Amino acid sequence: MSAELDTATLMKKQVGEAAAARVQSGSIVGLGTGSTAAFMIQSLGNRLKSGELKDIKGITTSFQGEVLARENGIPLTTLNEVDHIDIAIDGADEVDPQKNLIKGGGAAHFQEKLVAAFARQFIVIVDSSKLVNKLNLGFLLPVEVVPKALNPVSKAIEQLGGKPQLRMAVKKSGPVVTDQGNLILDVKFENGIDNPAELEKTLNNIPGVLENGLFVGLTDLVLVGEVVDGKPVIREI
Repeated sequence: MSAELDTATLMKKQVGEAAAARVQSGSIVGLGTGSTAAFMIQSLGNRLKSGELKDIKGITTSFQGEVLARENGIPLTTLNEVDHIDIAIDGADEVDPQKNLIKGGGAAHFQEKLVAAFARQFIVIVDSSKLVNKLNLGFLLPVEVVPKALNPVSKAIEQLGGKPQLRMAVKKSGPVVTDQGNLILDVKFENGIDNPAELEKTLNNIPGVLENGLFVGLTDLVLVGEVVDGKPVIREI
């Protein structure tokens, strides 16, 4: 493992732990998906085991998070069993200056948006490489599509100026299938996304689209892990 990778991993670990430290006893917690969120889940588990944290319940955003939460001794509940979420913590693939996000690199953005929207506080944890001036210049926008609507949705996205490509699985043949049994179109707009709020609604109004990876107006706080003078530090946005 390179020194650079070591530092990046350390940043993710520290920012995950900093977010986990904000969770109070008695809270219902939305548990995000991805490598940075995994450190947060592990840290919550450690706080529970030490007795520092008590009586929390987690709501996961993916099968991956469910497995990790159970491994770390975090009791789980579901959206249908609660009337609120106190705090949700998740990573992001891109964060713009208005704290709008692109999420969905792990194909879990539908459940992630459900949890984020239901939470009283939504905290995003990233390393500094995820901060961008404009969304979609570097990271493709995921759009979750019902399989039988793949062709008409692709054509509708092309009419909006986007270039969609079906996300293919890496360690299995065929496309990626989401936890909901749908497919993912990864979309590139040539000049990035000028109006995330408008595009989020426009895409979701296409028949056959379940949800897209634009998170607009949901983020309360961003915790950014970065390296200053060779040491990992965390700043708030």
